[in-house]
Order: sequence, then structure tokens, then C-alpha cells
Amino acid sequence: MCGINGLFAYNGPAVDLDELRRTRDRMAHRGPDGSGEWVGEDGRLAFGHRRLAIVDLTDSGIQPMASADGTIVVTYNGEIYNFPELRAELESRGCVFKSRSDCEVLIHLYRLHGRAMLGMLRGMFAFALWDTQARRLLLARDPYGIKPLYYADDGRCLRFASSVKALVECGAVSSAPDSAGVAGFHLFGNVPEPFTCYKAIRAVPAGASLVVDAEGVGAPQAYFSLARIYREAEDASPPQDVAESFRHSALDSVCAHMMSDVPVGVFLSAGVDSGGLLGLMRDCGQQSIQTVTLAFEAFRGGPQDESSLAANIARQYDAQSTIRWVDKAEFKNDLPKILAAMDQPSIDGVNTWFVAKAMRELGLKVAVSGMGGDELLGGYSTFARLPRIVRALGFLRHLPGRKAIGEAALALSQRAGLKLHPKSAGLLELGPTFAGAYLLQRGVFLPGELGEAMGDRDFAAEGLAALQPLAAIAQALAPEPRFDFGKVAVLESLFYLRNQLLRDADWAGMAHSLEIRTPLVDSVLVAQVAPLFARASTRDGKRLLANAPSRPLPASVVERPKTGFGIPLRSWFDGGEAIEDRLWSRHWLPRLAKSYLPPARRARDGAAPSATQALQM
Repeated sequence: MCGINGLFAYNGPAVDLDELRRTRDRMAHRGPDGSGEWVGEDGRLAFGHRRLAIVDLTDSGIQPMASADGTIVVTYNGEIYNFPELRAELESRGCVFKSRSDCEVLIHLYRLHGRAMLGMLRGMFAFALWDTQARRLLLARDPYGIKPLYYADDGRCLRFASSVKALVECGAVSSAPDSAGVAGFHLFGNVPEPFTCYKAIRAVPAGASLVVDAEGVGAPQAYFSLARIYREAEDASPPQDVAESFRHSALDSVCAHMMSDVPVGVFLSAGVDSGGLLGLMRDCGQQSIQTVTLAFEAFRGGPQDESSLAANIARQYDAQSTIRWVDKAEFKNDLPKILAAMDQPSIDGVNTWFVAKAMRELGLKVAVSGMGGDELLGGYSTFARLPRIVRALGFLRHLPGRKAIGEAALALSQRAGLKLHPKSAGLLELGPTFAGAYLLQRGVFLPGELGEAMGDRDFAAEGLAALQPLAAIAQALAPEPRFDFGKVAVLESLFYLRNQLLRDADWAGMAHSLEIRTPLVDSVLVAQVAPLFARASTRDGKRLLANAPSRPLPASVVERPKTGFGIPLRSWFDGGEAIEDRLWSRHWLPRLAKSYLPPARRARDGAAPSATQALQM
């Protein structure tokens, strides 16, 4: 796990190596074990690298890495979990390796297959590869976008890095705000890719690559489609023994994710996802597993206190258990550090910050997380709620003036003294379609509220016009699965999981130089298990995972009502009851936004308060 960056002056003079190093070393927390750089012969291309040594701890794994003849150079962040199999195949074809690093597989694969190699990789990755003979730069990201990669193009020089802040703070990239990114944050509580909060910076899309040559930056080309996987899974015949098929696939994914030359720990809650993964890690032959469970003093002894149940799960699998308690004082002390580490604004990620901090305190560099289990196995209430809303309101799809009718109904109810959720006005407008219903369910604010929420109606309107949220959600469903499960799984994976959970795991984990692995977020696994769920009217995926280990999870875990992983932010900020209310995010988000306005945006509104001052308002 690492931080990568580079500059390619495809239409300009030699690059500034001081800028390269400033950007690289702004990401030192991503790779505290070493740094490296490579400069092309004409000085117009340079790669930087910060190393967190996980696989091949020797100097032979140092990056940037070049082929033996120097014609291919790579700077790479991530893990290729099937690299042992790929290496064996490449060696059988005459390729000679000089290291045990998975990075070197990229060089030999590219030489044989070019861009088509991307579909052969199983893992989480973001990399830049320079082809000297073709004079072409290739940027690519893994199918789910677990690892980040951002770029800025000014028409003369392309800059890329693992971090938005590293690009901005290098001093050569404009900090002008992007209305679409800011509007997206207010809609979803995260910045939906490919946008960022800055006009000059975009994300390389997940599951895609792009090429840069003398002509400039090419359009991203997708090599992976989750919607297509579910669409094709609907036509596949599920196996006769569903439980055994699922166990085989889940165990295969977990064992692949154990590839490491350092110990691998587990983020353990009282839920099925992390508990099931811990049991499967045991079945993979892992010994002396360290687990960390996050607990909050404000929840101690209450229904949201998972510490005792998690400790029981750890004991069942003979794992070492650490319960890490967090109180208001520690949160307040860490808040400035959290905001400094947060690469893009997010209303989540605080929990991952503290559990990653606890894991690093124990000396670990790698931890497994159950993230992605709800999206893969149908664990969210949205798997039932979204189809129900669309079925109930679908007949209104072609009704003119739905928005105005909804707003009038809400106004009348408020005058009548009824207490309705602020989103009620959007029900008639958005509820009749899957895209609209998803925005209604996952949105923090609705499009019509953005002018007031952002404090600038023109800026909000400009952002919405560029963002086109309903069209973007609908496009994510192409080719659209025919059954409800696939539709919801795709939307939750491509929006909430990708833009929120995975991104938060990256910045919060990397802030503590910790690599977070997600065996339930895996392109091979989803292709294998999608036929088990694609046509299902009932969702028993969590039970399948609970029973997958040779020692299944106990009924007390399986039958426990889903509570989510709440943190007592409301209590810590406002002194209220120590509960988590989704509606409170409508108050938390504007406070957070004040600390994240790009400098040019702040100039329009006056001096911005400090991050801590903004959040205390």
C-alpha cells in the first residue's frame, strides 16, 4: 500500500522535480517505509512513490519499478491478490522476475497483453505505467475503486496523485471550487466521482483506465461493469447446493486477501460480516489473529454497545481481542487531525479513523474489514424499501407537476401541525423511479434544498446542472438488471460503497499507515455469487456468510437486529442523547462544509472559520 504521483509534460518543458517531491512527501503517511522517484530521459516525465511495505519487504520491491530493458516503468498503489497465479503463468511463458513484488506482474502482463491486462487483475489498485516505445502513459484503477487516483490537466502538463490534497497543496494546481463537487457533497454527504471539490481535479473512474500521450488526455475507458455482471447473472442457473457454492467462493476470496508478508488483523464488530470473515480466516489457516472492536463510552452498556458480543465472537475463533474505548475528550482532541487527513469532505469515516488508529497502536500494518457485505448480500433496508416505493408510486411516473404537488402537500401538512420528514416533499417527484427513489433514500439534502443549504442559489444551480444526479444514477444501472436485487446492489455499490465507505476507509486507514482489505468487495467474488441472489425475492445472504466458516457464527449474532455502526456525534457536539439519528446529518454536513470550502470559494463568502470553529457552530 502506497502513495503515488507523477507529472507528464506532454506539451511543455521539463517537469519541476521539486514539485514532484512536494506532492509525493505530502503523502508520507501513505508510505512511511521509504520513498522513490524516476525521471524520464528528456525530463518531461517523472514518477514519485511512497512505500508501505506489505509484500516483498526487501529493496527489490522499491518503486517506481522499471522493466529489465527500461522500456516500461510503473508506480503502483495496492495489492494484486492473484499475483502468485499470474506470476506462475508468466514464468511459464518465459518471463523472468527480479523481485517477489506484485508490482512486477504489471510490467510483464502489460508487455504481453497491453491494456487488456486490466481484466486479469484481482485486487485493489491504482497505477501509472509508462510505455517508452509508444510514448504513452496509462492510468488505471481497480473495478470497485478501492484505491484512489486523481489527475489535473492544464493542457500542457498532466499531474496525478493518490490524494486530492497533495495535488492542491503542491502549488501548481488551481484551487478554484467545483460547483458539481460541492453540490454532490451536499446531496450525498460525499463527493461523487469523477468530481472533486476542485474544478481542476478529477478522479480516474473506478474500473476504468485512460491514456495520455502527445495529443493530451484521452477519455476514460471502462473495463468493468457491475450492472452487466448482475444482468448476466439473472440468466445464469444457480448451483444446486447454494450454501456450498457460496462457502467456496467466500473462502477463496478471504484466502486470496491473506496475501501478506506481515500479520493481518481484523476490524471486528458484533455483526455477521466481520465475524464471518474472521471464521473464514481461521479456515484459511491464519494463526494468532488480532481483532479490534471500537466501543464508545456514550454507548457503554446500551443496545449500541457491541463490545461484549464482539469479544464472544473473537473467543469462538481463538482470536486475540482488543476493545478500544473512545470518549468525547479523545474525539475533540483528534478532530483537527481527522479533518486534516480527510482527503475529500465526508459525513462519515470517524469510526474508521479510530479503529485504524487502534490497530496501528498494536503495531499492525494490515487489517481486514467486513465492508461491502451489505451491498453484496442484501443487508440494507433499501433492498426492500426501494422496490416498495417504486411499486407504490410507479403509476405516477408520467404525472405532470409531481414536484409542485408534493411541495403543496407538504406545506399543507405543516400548516396542519403534522411533523413530517423534510424529504416528504420529494416523494411524489422522485419516488416513481429507481434513480429518484435512491436519491430520496440516500440523499442528505434534496436538489430543491441545495440553494439554501449551500448558501448560494446560483452556485447550487450551476452544480446541479453539471452533476445531473438523476441521470448519473440511471446511467449507473446500464445495462439495467431486470430484478430488484441487482438494481439495488448496483446502486449501493457504485454510490454509497464507492464514494463513501471505500473512500473513507482509504483516507482514514492511510492516515495511520494502515492498509484496509475488503474480501467482500471483490470483482471475482461478485461474479461468482451474483447468480445466487440476482433473481431472489428473499435475501438470505447474511445467513450464508454466517454459516460459511467451518465453525458457524452463533444464532445470537445471526438473529441480532441490524443496528449499523453508529458513533455518538450528536452527543459529542450538541450534548444530546447518545443515539444516532440519520436526520442529524442534515445539521452535521453544513458544519463540515464550512471547513472544506476551497480557498477561491471562501473568497466569495468572506474568511472561513477554522475547521474546529466551523464544527462547533
